[in-house]
Amino acid sequence: MRLDTTRFAERRTAKLAAGALVVNAFVWGVSWWPFRQLQGYGLHPLWATALVYLMVAAALLMLPVKAWRSFAAHPQLWFLAAASGFTNVGFNWAVTVGDVVRVVLLFYLMPAWSVLVAWALLGEKPTWGSLLRLLLAMLGVLVVLKQPDSPWPVPQGSADWLAIMGGFSFAVTNALLRKYSHTPSSSRMLAIFGGSGLLATAVALLGMWQQTVPAPALLAAGIPLLFGLSLAFMASNAALQYGAARLAAGTTAIVMLTEILFASGSAAALGAAQFSPRILLGGSLIVLAAVLAAVAPSANEESGAKSP
Repeated sequence: MRLDTTRFAERRTAKLAAGALVVNAFVWGVSWWPFRQLQGYGLHPLWATALVYLMVAAALLMLPVKAWRSFAAHPQLWFLAAASGFTNVGFNWAVTVGDVVRVVLLFYLMPAWSVLVAWALLGEKPTWGSLLRLLLAMLGVLVVLKQPDSPWPVPQGSADWLAIMGGFSFAVTNALLRKYSHTPSSSRMLAIFGGSGLLATAVALLGMWQQTVPAPALLAAGIPLLFGLSLAFMASNAALQYGAARLAAGTTAIVMLTEILFASGSAAALGAAQFSPRILLGGSLIVLAAVLAAVAPSANEESGAKSP
């Protein structure tokens, strides 16, 4: 009876953890819509990103955990702050100005980039399997990028470049989270949100100086949406922390792929994406590479070493 009770509790915890990850994926998958709405209210996506993340960072600073003290004690977290900043600037800006499905697919090259990033930052040499997944994902990207009126499969416009940069930065962020796993979680959260807010502010100010980004302006009707988006991101991060801590990394990665479904479904319903056989084929290859990366054994398992 006690064993049955334990198994029931474990299954319940796993279901709750998976549900929490789905909540996180849902928030990110549909986040393009509030960012576009805020742009309609007069707030450029860079300024929206800056305000949302700085509000969350300010909330973290007011918590009694004193995250700033641990952050100051670990200056290497500034690298995590920068990587997270480029991730969010790239993704949030791209989904606001580009085709949502195309942007999300290019962003989810992250598992492929992770092969190269883990080699450079963590010393994890790629296996033949990881290299094949990398080639599969890159083939999918070539299919997505190829336009009928272009002889070469190259990024078409700023949204493509921003999405690719965001995905690569996301891979760097994940690698640095592993590299700095010994630091307090509250300090890592502060680095992620604070770095995203500060970098978005810096890029927005640079854009203003070059007259490519308008000054921040927000109609009163957009203020509740801005606060709601901040709360949603705080909740999604808490959900991610809860789910990722209770499920295997491969399971987490697979569940997080539901973000593509949420983004594609919402974009299709609201007319913010164009579907074509080429997009579906290239996207299938990218998603397949991500799934294979999620179910593949870790570097430690492949080498026969014990997981920490």
